Amino acid sequence: MAQQAPTARPGVRGSRTGRPIMALLDLLGRRWTLRIVWELRESALTSRALRTACDEASPTILQTRLTELRESGFVELTEDGYSLTALGRELFQTFTPLNRFAERWSKL
Repeated sequence: MAQQAPTARPGVRGSRTGRPIMALLDLLGRRWTLRIVWELRESALTSRALRTACDEASPTILQTRLTELRESGFVELTEDGYSLTALGRELFQTFTPLNRFAERWSKL
């Protein structure tokens, strides 16, 4: 009896392993990404307001992280500026260790 070749699972963009949780942790582990998500947790912010909140981040890094977050589906650009998508809000509501870590990190 011939064995079937295993079907390849589609990879997750940005993940070396192809697993969604690893892609998420890799994304959130990049400098300034978690801070941006934390700042957007309550309301939409303009690019200028985000630059003020992340005052030590270079504009290039900040824009790169926002682009990554938009491509991953966690952040969207609305009339009011950048805001978390339903997926981004759900992440903070259901994954409490991330919420606690982001809160502690934002106070540094």
